[in-house]
Amino acid sequence: MAGIGVHKRLLTLIDLAGTFVLAIHGASVAAAAGLDLLGIVVIALISAMGGGIMRDLLVGETPPEALRGWPLLSVALVGAALAMLFAHQVEDIPEWPLIVIDALGLSLLAVAAAEKALEYKLTPIAAVLMAAIGGCGGGALRDVLLNEVPAVLRTDFLATAAIAGAAVLVIARRSGLPPGWAALAGGLTCGVLRLVAVWQGWQLPHL
Repeated sequence: MAGIGVHKRLLTLIDLAGTFVLAIHGASVAAAAGLDLLGIVVIALISAMGGGIMRDLLVGETPPEALRGWPLLSVALVGAALAMLFAHQVEDIPEWPLIVIDALGLSLLAVAAAEKALEYKLTPIAAVLMAAIGGCGGGALRDVLLNEVPAVLRTDFLATAAIAGAAVLVIARRSGLPPGWAALAGGLTCGVLRLVAVWQGWQLPHL
């Protein structure tokens, strides 16, 4: 039982960290698009919590965790509030730090989604799919609201990185690696693959 409690706390911390990071990233994208302060906050919240809400609905956890308790919503609001206070500074942040922030948020939420899928006894393939949805769903909603084709459908190994990281996590868990180490291996795989893909200009083939 103690091990289950530690695992649950680890999953919550990963979810909170990913939510905070993607709230900041969403705010930066909204600021660069010229939205007002309310628009920045809305996009920050959607970027941070959209993927997690979709993940929870798909695994049957209703209402979604982000809407049921205060931690996730509070963390997202803190990120949004920071964006409101420092809107001009956020708008001037160079591209590479934002890419690193995005890769970190993707890794954290992809790992959290895969872990939650396994917690709900979904199949390994379903866990990998949940990682793609949980990691990229908020960004896809953000892009749609900003009238752009979602980046996950066109560029930079977003979903591919999440899928690869989740696959490593699932294989590590099946091989007997402790959950924390499995999550670290999956998160590192996702984050490094995303950054290397941007650096090297990797893309999936286009027709």
